[in-house]
Amino acid sequence: MADVLLEVKHVKKYFHTPKGLLHAVDDVSFSIERGKTLGVVGESGCGKSTTGRVVLRLLEPTEGSILMEGQDIAGLSESQMRSKRREMQMIFQDPLASLDPRKTVGQIIEEPLRIHNIISGAKERQNRVLELMETVGLARRYYSTYPHELDGGRRQRIGIARALSMNPKFIVCDEPVSALDVSIQAQILNLLEDLQKQMGLTYMFITHDLSVVHHFSDNIAVMYLGRIIEMAPSDELFAHPTHPYTQALLSAIPVPSLENRRERIILKGEITSPINLPKACRFASRCLYATERCFGEEPELTEIAPGHQVACFRQDKADAKTV
Repeated sequence: MADVLLEVKHVKKYFHTPKGLLHAVDDVSFSIERGKTLGVVGESGCGKSTTGRVVLRLLEPTEGSILMEGQDIAGLSESQMRSKRREMQMIFQDPLASLDPRKTVGQIIEEPLRIHNIISGAKERQNRVLELMETVGLARRYYSTYPHELDGGRRQRIGIARALSMNPKFIVCDEPVSALDVSIQAQILNLLEDLQKQMGLTYMFITHDLSVVHHFSDNIAVMYLGRIIEMAPSDELFAHPTHPYTQALLSAIPVPSLENRRERIILKGEITSPINLPKACRFASRCLYATERCFGEEPELTEIAPGHQVACFRQDKADAKTV
């Protein structure tokens, strides 16, 4: 039986706005096995980052359960959640914005150790910080350096070291390489992979870069307007994308080959407003295959192959394209 570390069940996150209720995350369910990576992809505003923050309870869920090793953390008190946070950490998208500019590298990495009183002695904390810096590839000479004096790659290594200081089991990586140069992206991704193997870490990897998520993730969830519309093992999703939105996303990945070029799928139509959503398929207004049923009924995630789920009324048809 699979060793599931995190299980999310029917989680919702709504925000009240002057125009109505904004469905940022709407009935999302998934699980992540220990030591594995779930990639979460989709265009900007689809609810990827909000889902990650709700899972860590940086935002309170409107509804649903978040089970960490079988314990529902959605019902924990503030003090109980404080100790639980040692096991659940986050690496943020913008490394500079997530670091305190008034603190040195050493002080930033040391801060969680002091707050949670994990190591009491100042010398022992310093030794632990230097050990973490070495683990993430930061030279000791940067110990007294400030974040603004470093490049983006080194700043992100500070954020990774800070997350690791708690010895977590689960880390939400919120687009950790999107603000970095391509060459630096590869270094950070390799570092995260190495750390996962060494420490048995479990990741939720949020990104909009499909070429990155394919090689980094064991399973991939595709989100659209607050809902997961397709979920499958990484290779299966790329080999047999079934939802029209997934097919369109994959068709946009550049292929450095004249012989194997993909046919680009251009999406047209207006994006449905996430406020006061109608009971319909959220992708219907942009879908080439939308029928009357799509505008009057919302499809549920249905398993079409082992581990492969899709929310689309075309799921039973054999004419779904493979891109």
